[in-house]
Amino acid sequence: MVANGTLLSDIGVSLLRIALAFLASTMMAVAIGVLAGTYGIWRAVIEPLVDFVRYMPVVAFVPLTILWVGTDEFQKLLVIWIGTFFQQVLMIMDAARRVPQDYIGLGRTLGMSNLAIVRRIVLPGALPDIWDATRICLGWAWTWLVLAELVAANSGMGYRIVVSQRYFQTDTIIGYILVLGLLGLLTDQIMRLVERRLFRYRQGA
Repeated sequence: MVANGTLLSDIGVSLLRIALAFLASTMMAVAIGVLAGTYGIWRAVIEPLVDFVRYMPVVAFVPLTILWVGTDEFQKLLVIWIGTFFQQVLMIMDAARRVPQDYIGLGRTLGMSNLAIVRRIVLPGALPDIWDATRICLGWAWTWLVLAELVAANSGMGYRIVVSQRYFQTDTIIGYILVLGLLGLLTDQIMRLVERRLFRYRQGA
């Protein structure tokens, strides 16, 4: 399958899907999570809703996403987004809440606006924990990617597993599962490497 290009094609499709969906999920989660973690009024509005949705099984949303948006590419991205967004919001919100209040109080004493406090104090202070939360959620994104491709897909690694199941090609199924595990491990190690480079000052702690 490597020789005829099937495996590399499936990997490319799956990587593109997970990159687009997870990037959108992370950008939205950072904006909402930092806002909710910094200001109590936003936390009171956002946290109950996010807590409510995140306990719903993502599998149950798959048929609903097909009914809502059809079976095109956006449906696959939506499943990954649902599986990662709400978890990320809570984890990023907790990261923002761990920024010492003394820093925020100092910003107010210096006359900084709310936006400046978020941009120059809260976000840099919470960034290491936000990165760690993102790395953890990226692992979940691989799980939801396979789920999205198992249903109503015509390409990708999950799709290839379903096709192999129909023809009892157990070797192909096991091979693709191993490749998925290796890809997940590779992305996790890349995130760890970038984390060590970006936040060297935390290595001593």
